[in-house]
Amino acid sequence: MYIPFQQLPANSRVWIYQASRSLTDAEIESLQPALQIFSVEWTSHGQKLQASAQIFHNRFLVIGNNEDVNSPSGCSIDASVRFVKQLEELLNVSFFDRTQLAFLQGNTVAVVPLKEVKEGVNAGVIKPDSLYFDSTINTAGQVLQEWPKPAKETWLSRYF
Repeated sequence: MYIPFQQLPANSRVWIYQASRSLTDAEIESLQPALQIFSVEWTSHGQKLQASAQIFHNRFLVIGNNEDVNSPSGCSIDASVRFVKQLEELLNVSFFDRTQLAFLQGNTVAVVPLKEVKEGVNAGVIKPDSLYFDSTINTAGQVLQEWPKPAKETWLSRYF
């Protein structure tokens, strides 16, 4: 069953998928019905999940599930991955490339290849207070209240 993302309890589990490019407003608008249908139809062992799917910052697909209602099984998580792969084909974009790190610079999402992070820190391009979209966070509360967050408060802290 669908629930607006902002209404998910803070402890709801999330999965974050970063697009390999910014999505256009038109693409996001065209995705809305599919995101809602997925959320309505997503089930675990025949039981509906209380779920939501939303695009943030024109770059991130975030799927959330209120585990207080029902938890996803391995099969239902596999179904969500198949859904994301369908979106990849539809949009001609990758949601599974974990080698690109995203930072908020003004109103723009800037991407830095993982292999260039150390160089970026040494050159002062990436600073402790640079706002980083940490895709390892796992709750809706973190997405809504702490995302992006200063790089020094994430796993990137080891570089400072």
